Amino acid sequence: MSVTAAAPTPGGNVFFLLIGAILVFSMHGGFAFLELGTVRRRSQVNALVKILSDFGISTIVYFFVGYHLAYGISFWGNVHSLTAQDHGFAMVRFFFLLTFAAAVPAIISGGIAERARFVPQLIATAFLVGLVYPFYEGIVWNGNYGIQAWLSEHYGAPFHDFAGSVVVHAVGGWMALVAVTLLGPRRGRYGRDGSIHPMPPSNIPFLALGSWILIIGWFGFNVMSAQRLEAVQGLVALNSLMALVGGLLAALALGKGDPGFAHNGALAGLVAICAGSDVVQPVSALFIGAISGAIFVYLFTFVQHRLRLDDVLGVWPLHGICGTWGGIAVGIFGCRALGGAGGVSMVSQVAGTALGVAIAVLGSGLVYGLLRQLIGIRLDEEAEYLGPDLAIHHVSAYPEEEIQKI
Repeated sequence: MSVTAAAPTPGGNVFFLLIGAILVFSMHGGFAFLELGTVRRRSQVNALVKILSDFGISTIVYFFVGYHLAYGISFWGNVHSLTAQDHGFAMVRFFFLLTFAAAVPAIISGGIAERARFVPQLIATAFLVGLVYPFYEGIVWNGNYGIQAWLSEHYGAPFHDFAGSVVVHAVGGWMALVAVTLLGPRRGRYGRDGSIHPMPPSNIPFLALGSWILIIGWFGFNVMSAQRLEAVQGLVALNSLMALVGGLLAALALGKGDPGFAHNGALAGLVAICAGSDVVQPVSALFIGAISGAIFVYLFTFVQHRLRLDDVLGVWPLHGICGTWGGIAVGIFGCRALGGAGGVSMVSQVAGTALGVAIAVLGSGLVYGLLRQLIGIRLDEEAEYLGPDLAIHHVSAYPEEEIQKI
């Protein structure tokens, strides 16, 4: 006896995307604990408060400005008009895409940790999420300004980024690079004699917890980017899994068992597979992830030791470079000759990725550059020595220990 599946209902699509939004929302807890575990003890409270506050600011500016800029949609109507079509699907879609937009300042937060002023960073979040990010998001995911149509006409396919390797991760990572450069390293990180002073993670279990939360939520990030039940592909789930494992094992081997490399290597694989998770073959996904894990291990060390950029969580290698690789990898592994679904163009992938990087760098440079000139973006020497937990939030992560010192 055959069973015919019922067609998805509008309410079913709303519930499906709501679960996706909740999963991606949970990833912000992962960002917070990953940063908390990586920074020193005197910066743990700041990591938690900063990521939650960034999400709040992101919600306001994306609701009133960014979402309209990207998609031409606003929510000023009465309740009847807002819920009359598809059980209010547009509103839960806003929630889902907001969690993507808010990932950008969460990414930046890890790079600038331990020495950034709190309020200026919230101001930066407002401009980046309200204006810069949705400008590029609208180009890629809504066809704004005719750029995708032009790429299709001239190169046979638009720029393909299914779940945000470039739109979210590369953009956030390259924005972070600008912020890290303008801030400068933490005091005491690099000696004048060329020495590098270790600033080890404060809590490896919390670092690992953050990675695990991100990994679990990432299946909502990728799979539910289909946005409707009828468009869901099991391929996306399997490709996400294979890329995760590829990044993990490559980083584990090349990082010689270092827990920071292992847990971030898994994330590197997931960053890279977002763009092509719906068009590449699972073995290709494993390969894409493995390359990402290797990229993170080598570039993290190169950035810290050779370039002497104090990118605390390594967000430029992890999100910026691995996200860029993910966008370009679609043009390689998405073609039919390598078992992919086809319908992709290498030229379009390079052009779309380069455009995202350019917008991120220029937008971030303008925002952080102006803030640095007008109000300053870095803690003063005394506050940085004291630590942002006490200097900004007036409480440490371990207040009982502070009481005992009195």
